[in-house]
Amino acid sequence: MSAIRRKFGEDYQVVNTNRGITFSAPTKRKRQRFVEKNGRCNVQHGNLGGETSRYISDLFTTLVDLKWRWNLLIFLLTYTVAWLIMASMWWIIAYIRGDLNHGHDESYTPCVANVYNFPSAFLFFIETEATIGYGYRYITEKCPEGIILFLFQSLLGSIVDAFLIGCMFIKMSQPKKRAETLMFSQDAVISQRDGKLCLMFRVGNLRNSHMVSAQIRCKLIKSRQTPEGEFLPLDQRELDVGFGTGADQLFLVSPLTICHEINPKSPFFDLSQRSLMSEQFEIVVILEGIVETTGMTCQARTSYTEDEVLWGHRFLPVMSLEEGFFRVDYSQFHNTFEVPTPPYSVKEQEEKCSLPSPAPVLSPTPFDGRSRRERIFSLDGAEDQGCRLPSKLQRMSSRNGKEALKMGGGQPAEKASSTGDLPLRAEDQLQLKCLNVATEPLTQSAGELEYRRLAPVHVPVPGPNLNPLPASGSRPEDNLPAKLRRMNADR
Repeated sequence: MSAIRRKFGEDYQVVNTNRGITFSAPTKRKRQRFVEKNGRCNVQHGNLGGETSRYISDLFTTLVDLKWRWNLLIFLLTYTVAWLIMASMWWIIAYIRGDLNHGHDESYTPCVANVYNFPSAFLFFIETEATIGYGYRYITEKCPEGIILFLFQSLLGSIVDAFLIGCMFIKMSQPKKRAETLMFSQDAVISQRDGKLCLMFRVGNLRNSHMVSAQIRCKLIKSRQTPEGEFLPLDQRELDVGFGTGADQLFLVSPLTICHEINPKSPFFDLSQRSLMSEQFEIVVILEGIVETTGMTCQARTSYTEDEVLWGHRFLPVMSLEEGFFRVDYSQFHNTFEVPTPPYSVKEQEEKCSLPSPAPVLSPTPFDGRSRRERIFSLDGAEDQGCRLPSKLQRMSSRNGKEALKMGGGQPAEKASSTGDLPLRAEDQLQLKCLNVATEPLTQSAGELEYRRLAPVHVPVPGPNLNPLPASGSRPEDNLPAKLRRMNADR
């Protein structure tokens, strides 16, 4: 599957292993990368104008940054031109003094012995510059201008040697080649780790020499537009790979899997399996460290585009325990396998978890315009729940309730009785029971609170009770008015 997705310009499919739903992605063309897989930045500077002189001011760095073919060409040309110029100067001195005409005259003392023409002057310069000293050509004491040129030649030769040889040495010892033995996985994967959705990729070190103080960083390269309308091409955002926890500091002796947790602070907070197919971004990975053998800082880079990010995959293990050591199998370094992964983004998952659970449906209580005191002491409230008492009993209990409210301050609470104390029939008792259940949520009056404080209750009844029973040892008929006792006796 990963091989298919890496093919640009062809259709590919991503299969969701959880639901068996297949998403088809449109045909894509190969687009330009900001950083190549080998770490080379695909950026060229143009239209510098007069700024090119800055490269000449830093000539040494300019030479080091050049490619090898240009370095070798400059190396050869510099020495060849310097040798030709200095040989020409020796030939000019011999020509001005007339040494070329007296080359074989034993009685004549020339500036440089045995210099007859330009080839002999060139050989003299090479012998002097390379300190070969064959002894056949030499400077005589009767040539002060030759002595001065010899001193200038020695100084110039030392400068040219130091510059060019130093440049070649620095270029050969650059740690860029050390980065060739630092490996990155071909693809990045998105799957769950420790219950959290994470973006992961793998790094490895092929050498036995360690990378001291190895540190890894990740950048997301993606164009965006600000709320003010400004377009930011190739905007760079940091991807957290453990900066706060120290997980970005690597002990790179074996392949490691670098993990970026996708959370509300991550740029991939709203990235899902479906939206991944239409996104355009590039993840640049930068690994830095000190080469243990040379002590020079090395930096290795690579990048992953959206086509190289595999949803629902995990890397194959490469470590195995052998007899006395651990073995790393780099043949499985780039291989992945599919794992069950939700196709939704972290944002969608959090929104689903934050939805409130459905509350139980409560029947609305009809509005009652009566006062609180009338709702407590009147039996008319039983009509709301379907419990209907005779109208005569309702009027009488309403009057008794008002009288009990007036007597609550100074008389015993046992005298304030309601029709709930009457020995009613079974049907009326059932209706009174419905009345007690229906009026439980109502607020209690001051008379009831006083009665509960004064009257002893022998049998505890759970919940508020609007019709308290009389104290034990007294009959309910004794607490009723005479008219109510006669009516109760008639029934």
